[in-house]
Amino acid sequence: MKLVSRYLVRHVFIGFLAAAALLVPLFTLFDFISELEDVSARGYHWTQALAVVLMRVPRVIVNLSPFIALLGGIVGLGQLSASQEMTAIRMAGYSVTRIALAALSAGAIFTASLAAVDEWVASPLQQRAQTLKNRALANGLNGEASQGALWARRDNEFVRVKSVDAQGQPEGIEIFYYNADFSLRSYVYAETATLAEGATWILHHARRKEWSGGKESMVTQPVLPWQSLFPGNNLQTLSLPTDSFTVSQLRQYIAWLQHTAQPAAQYQIALWQKPARPLLLLAMILLALPFTFGHPRTPGMGSRLSLGVIVGLLTWIFVQIVINLGLLLAFNPALTALGPSLLMLIVALLLVARVNRKP
Repeated sequence: MKLVSRYLVRHVFIGFLAAAALLVPLFTLFDFISELEDVSARGYHWTQALAVVLMRVPRVIVNLSPFIALLGGIVGLGQLSASQEMTAIRMAGYSVTRIALAALSAGAIFTASLAAVDEWVASPLQQRAQTLKNRALANGLNGEASQGALWARRDNEFVRVKSVDAQGQPEGIEIFYYNADFSLRSYVYAETATLAEGATWILHHARRKEWSGGKESMVTQPVLPWQSLFPGNNLQTLSLPTDSFTVSQLRQYIAWLQHTAQPAAQYQIALWQKPARPLLLLAMILLALPFTFGHPRTPGMGSRLSLGVIVGLLTWIFVQIVINLGLLLAFNPALTALGPSLLMLIVALLLVARVNRKP
């Protein structure tokens, strides 16, 4: 019986490889075509775009893993069904439940591997790719940064950084100080800043305005030390996509956001999506079983794969809708991230139980 289980696991992995060989190059090509829109003669070259896309391949694999599991399960187990090997396995005493457990064993190995790739390969490479792209784009804009603005808050002190240059130094720093009634007490603007030791920034060409007693005063200082509100000195990391953060980075950033009374729901959902993806992957593997046992001869493999693609697409749309609604309506981050995966897992288990009851 152990031999049969290993045989099933091997075929499931063959299906995973076949699905990955189809999906990963296709989505990588789409990614490269998208990157070509930012290519310019002065800054971001096509060779850099190609390097960025290649460094993002591990992230593509991780993001596509649930759909690789679904299509791979349909291919691997479907081939056994088409060749009547699955019928022989069931005649040997293997129930649908035992076949599902063998498929889940392959999924567990796949999930553990992906977790390691996500944390130690995909996230660092994606961050490096984004940094490479940002610096190339900044060089094409005569050193001007391409990242969006960064905001931070501490009590009644707010700061906005317009951009970060190619060397990671902040530009266009605005600092707002409010009174207890939220009336503006003072305002500081600096063209650039240099990150010093600890949390100290040296603001250059700073202009400070203050309002007191109905009067306004302004002071210009060539250099002004300021205690930063941002965690650490790597501002470029803060402008990276949330899915590029590792678990430790997400935890540290969420703790800092909560400490400074800033919204952290987006990063909390990103953190909970780390365990949600493996659950969805296992659900997709179980969903492949009804395709295998529902119609042993017809429809053909092409029809099953087409139906699998539709199921995977609808699942992806459903997950995105729930996540965006969770952000919009301030739902519990854990429930928002884990809810769709748990629901799909329950649906998959019910379908497998239904197939198992069939003679």
